Amino acid sequence: MNIYTKKQKWKLFLLIVAIIIGVSTFLITNSLVKKLAVEERKKVELWALGMRQLSTLDDNDKDYTFILEVIKNNETVPVILADKEGQIISSRNLDPDEENNPEYLEKQFAKMAKDNEPIEIVLLDGNKNYIYYKESILLTRLFYFPIIQFGVLSLFILVSYFAFNTSRKAEQNQVWVGMAKETAHQLGTPTSSLMASMELLKLKNVDEGIVTEFEKDVNRLEVITDRFSKIGSSPKLIKQDIIKVLLNSIEYIKARSSGKVNFITKFSENDQIFLPFNLSLFEWVIENIFKNAIDSMEGNGNITIDIDDRIQYLFIDIIDSGKGIPKSKYKTIFQPGFTTKQRGWGLGLTLSERIIESYHGGKIFVNHSEINKGTNMRIVLKK
Repeated sequence: MNIYTKKQKWKLFLLIVAIIIGVSTFLITNSLVKKLAVEERKKVELWALGMRQLSTLDDNDKDYTFILEVIKNNETVPVILADKEGQIISSRNLDPDEENNPEYLEKQFAKMAKDNEPIEIVLLDGNKNYIYYKESILLTRLFYFPIIQFGVLSLFILVSYFAFNTSRKAEQNQVWVGMAKETAHQLGTPTSSLMASMELLKLKNVDEGIVTEFEKDVNRLEVITDRFSKIGSSPKLIKQDIIKVLLNSIEYIKARSSGKVNFITKFSENDQIFLPFNLSLFEWVIENIFKNAIDSMEGNGNITIDIDDRIQYLFIDIIDSGKGIPKSKYKTIFQPGFTTKQRGWGLGLTLSERIIESYHGGKIFVNHSEINKGTNMRIVLKK
C-alpha cells in the first residue's frame, strides 16, 4: 500500500466519523423536537379544556380562577379560536403588530389548519368551536437547529479541509523546490567533472564513437540538471516549433525502448506550429507520458501522437494501447506518491502537471481511457 492510498483511507475514515457525529446529533435533536411537539399539543389541549370549562360557567359561579390561570399561562403556543364555519373568533401569541390584520390572520389560520389537527370545544349551548395552533417559535427554531447545525458542521469540515489542503500544498511546494534545487546542485559538480574528462578523452585521440556516446550522456546530465534547476522559478518561455520538439522526443524514447513499441504520428514532419514554451521542461513532460505509456503496454504496443491546432489553443493527444485507467483514478494519478510500479515514486505525472499548469498556463488530464484498450492523455497549451 503506497502513501497516497493510506492518506486516502485516513481521509475517508475522518469523513465517516464526521458524518456519524452529524447524523447522531441530528437524530437526537429531532427526537427532542418530536417530544416537545407532543408537550405543546398537551398544553393546547389543556388550554382548550380551560376554555371549555369557562364556557360552562355562569356569572354567579366565581370558582374559575384556576381556569383563567390555565388560559393565561399559554404565552408561547400561537393559537386561533374559530367557529364551526371557520370564522376566526380570537387569537393568541401571534405577531402583535399583525394581530388586527385580517389577511395575516387568514394566512396563519390556513397554515395551522394544514399543520395540526384542531381541538374541538363543545359549548354549553351545543355549538362547537375549534382551536387551531402551530408550533411555538422556540420549537420551530429547535426544529431547524439540527439542519443548521449539520450545515455549520459541514461548512467547518469543508473550510478546515481546504485550509489544511492549502497549507499542505504550500509545504509540498517548499519541499519540491528545495529537493529540486538541491538535486540540480548535486548533479552540477559531477557533470562539470565529466565534461572536463570528455575534453581529455578528445585530446588523447580515444575512439570517436566512444567519445560521441560519452558526450551524449554528459549532455543528457546537463539537461536533467537544467530541468531541476528550473523547478520553483519562473522559466523563460520562448516561441518555438513544437512539432520539432515532439519528433525529437519520439526519437529519444524510441532509441531507449523496445522495438515492439510503434510510434504513430498524425501530423506531417514538415508541419510547423510555433507557440511559447520552455524546451527542457516540456520535453520532460512528453518523456514522462511516453514512459508511462510504454510501462502500461509492457513494452509492446502503439503510441499515437495527434495534434489539433486551433485559434487560441493547441491540443496534443498521446494515445497508448495499454492497460487503461479506471475513471475513479483520472485525477488520482497526478497526486504525489501515486504509482502502480513496485519501484516507482509516483512523481512523474505530478511534475508534468506542475510544469504544464503552473509554468505554461495549460492543462494536462486523462481525456479518455478504457480498461485493457488504452489511454488518451491530453495536453492543452495556449497559443
